[in-house]
Amino acid sequence: MQLSQNKKTKNFAITGIAGYIAPRHLRAIKDTGNNLVAALDPHDSVGIIDSYFPNASFFTEFERFDRHIDKLRREGDGKECRYLSICSPNFLHDSHIRFALKSGMSAISEKPLVLNPWNVDALQELEEESGNRIYTVFQLRVHPAIVELKKNLDGLKRHSVELNYITSRGIWYDFSWKGDVSKSGGIASNIGIHFFDLLIHLFGEVESFSVEINEKRKMKGTLNLKNADVNWLLSIDGSDLPEEIKAEGKRTFRSIKIDGDELEFTGGFDDLHTKIYQDILDGKGLGIDEARPSIELAYRLRNEKVKE
Repeated sequence: MQLSQNKKTKNFAITGIAGYIAPRHLRAIKDTGNNLVAALDPHDSVGIIDSYFPNASFFTEFERFDRHIDKLRREGDGKECRYLSICSPNFLHDSHIRFALKSGMSAISEKPLVLNPWNVDALQELEEESGNRIYTVFQLRVHPAIVELKKNLDGLKRHSVELNYITSRGIWYDFSWKGDVSKSGGIASNIGIHFFDLLIHLFGEVESFSVEINEKRKMKGTLNLKNADVNWLLSIDGSDLPEEIKAEGKRTFRSIKIDGDELEFTGGFDDLHTKIYQDILDGKGLGIDEARPSIELAYRLRNEKVKE
């Protein structure tokens, strides 16, 4: 998806370029006609850069990355970075967003923006002081099927919703930062926040909730939103997959039913990050106010006692 870019090319930097989600950001930067000039990751398996920006400077140490960003800013004359794309582990997002703002850049952060509600408050103050922006990536909001659904939802009707998201993860998960709740926010933040944001986006603010299962690999509960009652299940345990999904050899099951009707959005994900980036460049990106409700909800869910 190549989008027209009638404005001056902007320089980007990125953290977490060796991560799973980084290629989508690289593609978005390229497809919107912009340039990546610096990348950071403690791991050096980053050959993906060659497919997009082979001339980008690469660093495995934050201190050298910081120095390079500052050098470009001081040189000016179009060399400075305008945006920092943040694909690093969840617990680093807050720090990297702060770094971006203090270095004269706006931040484009993968989900979750931060892990705790008080971090949101602090960043909002810093954003106002810096004059730069903090953007979040909730690509499901721009999925064509979701856009069409939101247009056609009856705002006067109370809907019944069932959400099941099961994505198998192996033993490695428990020994990575993702398996550490203090670093990932647990599965409510790490894999569920996109869907919590989507539900709030479609059906309004949270009125009440309950948690029936709150385990390291599985969470289950209910949500009462302004216009919907939701039963939800999040799991990284492959044994929770429906038998027909297992029989097909698949390891992920994603299902949202609204009033008994399945919402189909299996495909259509290829260029969603590019759409998010184009919205940001056009001054319409999702910011802190949009990110806050799902961050607050995920925090409350992972700290909620299980309903007896």
